[in-house]
Amino acid sequence: MKRTALDKWICEIERLPELTREALEALQLARLNALLAREKARGGFYAGLPESVGSLAELARLPFTTAEQLAQNAPGLLLSSQAEVERIISDATSGTTGPGKRVFYTRRDLEHTVGFFAAGISEFTGPGDAVLIAMPFSGPDGLGELICRAVESLGARGLRAGVGRSLGELDALLDAERPACYIGMSVPLLGLLRWRALNGRPLYIERALVSGDACPEGVCAETERLLGTRLFPHYGSREMCLGGAVTCAAHEGMHLRENHILAEIVDENGRVLPEGERGELVITTLDMEAMPLIRYRTGDLTRFLPPCACGGAARRIGRVSRAGDDMERLDSELFAVPGLIDYRAALRGGTLEIYATGTADRAELAARASFLAERVELREAPPAPGDRPAYMGKRRLLSGAGPAGL
Repeated sequence: MKRTALDKWICEIERLPELTREALEALQLARLNALLAREKARGGFYAGLPESVGSLAELARLPFTTAEQLAQNAPGLLLSSQAEVERIISDATSGTTGPGKRVFYTRRDLEHTVGFFAAGISEFTGPGDAVLIAMPFSGPDGLGELICRAVESLGARGLRAGVGRSLGELDALLDAERPACYIGMSVPLLGLLRWRALNGRPLYIERALVSGDACPEGVCAETERLLGTRLFPHYGSREMCLGGAVTCAAHEGMHLRENHILAEIVDENGRVLPEGERGELVITTLDMEAMPLIRYRTGDLTRFLPPCACGGAARRIGRVSRAGDDMERLDSELFAVPGLIDYRAALRGGTLEIYATGTADRAELAARASFLAERVELREAPPAPGDRPAYMGKRRLLSGAGPAGL
């Protein structure tokens, strides 16, 4: 089995003749101490931390950084000068009306992410391939453009589909370009494949990297059945400059970008868990220039996996889910029903309202959704070429009054 391309990329940019666990951990410790020294000299948010540690195990003695602290302390967390900042991503903190999180990147941070993306994408595509990129395109250094640059660095051709296109528009793009590869969120991919199959049209897509949202097990299993190949899940977040872990040819977990990210798994009380136990992912972004974070609590749940069959030195994490995310389970349950193309859901009191498109069995959909509410109200419409995604970004269970429809 081919060793993960991530190891080769790490060797290239770190100028290492070979990647081993010992070499990676030595690099991580050196980077952690360099970061602590920078923070001490800067005198900002992390000024109270020690200037160095003697081992990676001592990281567990340092305090956590929370999403709320990130939202409220952007100036104190910025470690580079404003003049060096090339890109800022800002959003409102989930579930609050407080200040939005702002994450800053330098040109070097962004170029490292492009290289990381290219390593992961090279596992399933190469020169001459057309790759459908169904991710947000928000400017020169937005996620979609960074992915497109990574694709083109491999000699492949990026098709800038973006998000929000109708089924009919995607039909036309697939028929014109016949892409063999896809990069985007998992649910829109499954809906597109089912729509094409429903209308007797060739799928064209053979291989796919899924990211940008949760990748529910049921959705991935059905997508792999339709494609006839295994998916390549990717994990990333804006706090880690968009790229964090990628799948290799073994298709068992995702290899971490360990030259730039030091990861821990902790329980609900913040205690570091033993290898293999599932808990919250905590990250220290060792080599980010603009806004490195120390022991940042991501709110995402996963576990470390044993060494990979591919022989790669970079450790792996298992499937990632969001803490307290009922939408992920609902997606897994409902998309197991044949014929469902897409849906939107709202929980109002004790009633779950579902607005779906497709030809799925209504009774089975309602039965599978019953774990979430005593009463399920389901409306279903046949799919049409003008249908657009029910969610333009991450899928979430709405509250309050439900939407008027898809």
